[in-house]
Amino acid sequence: MIELYSWPTPNGHKIHIMVEECGLDYQVTPVDIGSGEQFKPSFLHISPNNKIPAMVDSAGPDGKPISLFESGAILLYLAEKTGRFLGNTKHEKFNTVQWLMFQMAGVGPMLGQLNHFRNYAPEPIPYAIERYTNEARRLYSVMDTQLAQTPYLAGNAYTIADMAVYPWARSSKKQNLDWSGFPHVQRWFEMIDQRPAVQRGVKVLADLHKPLTSKEAKEALFGAAQYRKEPEKNA
Repeated sequence: MIELYSWPTPNGHKIHIMVEECGLDYQVTPVDIGSGEQFKPSFLHISPNNKIPAMVDSAGPDGKPISLFESGAILLYLAEKTGRFLGNTKHEKFNTVQWLMFQMAGVGPMLGQLNHFRNYAPEPIPYAIERYTNEARRLYSVMDTQLAQTPYLAGNAYTIADMAVYPWARSSKKQNLDWSGFPHVQRWFEMIDQRPAVQRGVKVLADLHKPLTSKEAKEALFGAAQYRKEPEKNA
């Protein structure tokens, strides 16, 4: 059994999509990041970086349980476990991994910062908005160039790299980004958006989704709790 600890965010959706694509037996425990549940010791035990998603696989390597945090690591683990969506040759696997790292190091952080400065910052900071808008457009341009040559990011096959980027692309309206200059990204997005497992994956925990704009939510996400040396005592 795969136990996921998650919330309906782009990083959570990556894993929801993967378990649906693989047809894995899983259950989800919601971690309400707007109320600070990510700081509970029970969650920090498996996710010391206090971020979702995290995972426990009771049937891990050699039949022993394993827990993992970081969405990229979880995607790689599940791809190895199932033998799917990573590629069949070493060349294909490393090509997939490089595009997965592109998402982890670029798409997620840059689009996340853009979303923060557009929607959560206490006051508008034009330099920050311009900086991250330009970087987001640059990243979409990189993807568009790649997708002009191949149907998917890592080549001819749908992989965990696509699953990693797609949920962030779903947030383009929040990013206030116009895709008219990225026709190949748009084609790719529409193709993935039609996959039944993707449609199921983004519905996981969707009924719990809420704007993270309250004072409590902003404190949990961006406030002093992030920097405490000792975790909260409540389990």
